[in-house]
Amino acid sequence: MARTPGQADRRDPDWEGVRLHVVSGKGGTGKTTLAAAMALALAAEGGRVLLIEVEGRQGIAELFGIAALPYEERRIASVSRRQLGLPAGEGGPGEVFALAIDTEQALLEYLEMFYKLGRAGKALQKVGFVDFATTVAPGVRDVLLTGKACEATRRKDPDGRRRYDAVVMDAPPTGRLTRFLNVNAEVAGLARIGPIHTQAQAVMRVLRSPETAVHLVTLLEEMPVQETVDGIAELREAKLPVGGVMVNMVRPPVLDAAAVAAVDGDHREEVALALGEAGLGGRSRKPETVRAAVEPLIDPLLEQAREHAERVELERAQRADLQQLRLPTYELPLLGEGVDLGGLYRLAGDLKRQGAA
Repeated sequence: MARTPGQADRRDPDWEGVRLHVVSGKGGTGKTTLAAAMALALAAEGGRVLLIEVEGRQGIAELFGIAALPYEERRIASVSRRQLGLPAGEGGPGEVFALAIDTEQALLEYLEMFYKLGRAGKALQKVGFVDFATTVAPGVRDVLLTGKACEATRRKDPDGRRRYDAVVMDAPPTGRLTRFLNVNAEVAGLARIGPIHTQAQAVMRVLRSPETAVHLVTLLEEMPVQETVDGIAELREAKLPVGGVMVNMVRPPVLDAAAVAAVDGDHREEVALALGEAGLGGRSRKPETVRAAVEPLIDPLLEQAREHAERVELERAQRADLQQLRLPTYELPLLGEGVDLGGLYRLAGDLKRQGAA
């Protein structure tokens, strides 16, 4: 079920009807980058998309090269199909907005909304109550964070139209994702009635609905793949909607299958001959002179070939494990120059081509 960037430029998206895309993954897999790329891809048809960050790292601001985001929804990018390297569509460019949720501000907003505390809420902030509440009762923090995303997903303008066509949440890493999303279980010991309980119930209605999909980002390495497999099992056990798997930083194979299979043989003479024919033996045509010139290159080249072959075999095994999940899988290339804004748009185009958005 894996799809690669070279497929057709226009295809139906896999997640028709999904409005809340939760993106997670093991630390270091590039989940924030792919959450941002997903937001761009979703907006490219002329829509309006909100990209939400919940961990306070300002990763979105860094990716887009802008100042730190405040606790307000702010427009950060416009995007069209042409900017993603795709044929122009019928609509105009779309817009991406971003929100970095501040837990303190979210709790004060919540206290004002449900308890009308006003100035008293600000006083609680000054004496450290907000930090105390969210540390002692982390379930409350998770309700606030997920609640903000769910509210944006359902929000409507005065004319009755949805404020956002889609919301993308850059969620916590896979290791604590299910606990973060399963807010009903988190607050069960805190409140069985009242506003917090009601809010948790409303959040779970959205998170467990067909409007939500939880996507996991991984690398073709043993630990990230295993964490992805375990994370999907946990999501399914918690009855949370599993989306697709995004395989990030995929490197193209340098050696073909035959070369990988043959790499363990004795190829010193073949390599020496090939190096000489390539002109790396200097100007001399004497076999012994050419051999002496290329000799220092042979062992390093063979070692690199063995290392590459090992990596190709490892990646093949990891792909097989991911295929067992029977989920839509999208492969994104390793960008050797790093992910700048141009690279981000390129990844968005790859996601769009493969049907992720």
